[in-house]
Amino acid sequence: MNKIRELLYEIIFGTDTLAGKTFDVFLLITIIFSVLIFMLESITSIDLKYGYILNISEWVITIIFTVEYILRIIVTRKSLKYITSFFGVIDLLSVLPTYIAILISGTHFLAIVRALRLLRVFRILKISLYVDAGNTLLLALKASKRKIGVFLYTIVIIVVIVGTLMYYVEGAENGFTSIPRAIYWAIVTLTTVGYGDISPQTNLGQFIASIIMILGYAIIAVPTGIVSAEMVSANERMNNEKSLNTENNSKKCKNCDFNEHDIDAKFCKKCGETLQAVDSIV
Repeated sequence: MNKIRELLYEIIFGTDTLAGKTFDVFLLITIIFSVLIFMLESITSIDLKYGYILNISEWVITIIFTVEYILRIIVTRKSLKYITSFFGVIDLLSVLPTYIAILISGTHFLAIVRALRLLRVFRILKISLYVDAGNTLLLALKASKRKIGVFLYTIVIIVVIVGTLMYYVEGAENGFTSIPRAIYWAIVTLTTVGYGDISPQTNLGQFIASIIMILGYAIIAVPTGIVSAEMVSANERMNNEKSLNTENNSKKCKNCDFNEHDIDAKFCKKCGETLQAVDSIV
């Protein structure tokens, strides 16, 4: 039983073996197929003609995902850690909607959460460049969260003031029936979306709208500049960390192969052997 469990663990969680890669590719294809079925079901003509086939296919995929989820819990060494992890929660949410739809109608749309399982492609293909880029973006967003917060707070104040002003300038006869609706117009105008469902009719209102439109173009550049600057800083920090790690790892003890030494270390901290820096390979 232990050998079977280890074999299943290697297939389900491993990506280095042929069986593991085959399983993961099959899983990705199944996820994509499931998302396509979900989309096709929303087309009335297709659903009326092929609804039965789509429904059967949906249940087959749900059973596959259910068996896979149960196997992951059984074969993993830390079941609770997997269940509470990001992918564990997503795996559970990918099978629940179909079962819940039996009891509660209208909840089938939640099955679209299965698309999140496609994030496994980064782990399966081991695209380190994309992982590094994602880490850089994440560090940039974390570093700029306070600046972005201040920026959003300022935007909220602007749209509230402008929306209130437009409510009193235009009035209900021109579509600004309430302050919240006028604030909605200010948000749409400031973000340069411009649905056109509400528009100022008075000269003063059009003048204010023109200022908001011009201001909208200027505002777009603010968060872009903040995040871009932080991304440059984050990229420099990650490159510096890699350089330090490379320099540290270049000092490898020939006696015990221990390589986690300080930059200025002369002796191995594990066995005391004299360290000699290894030439880096370009």
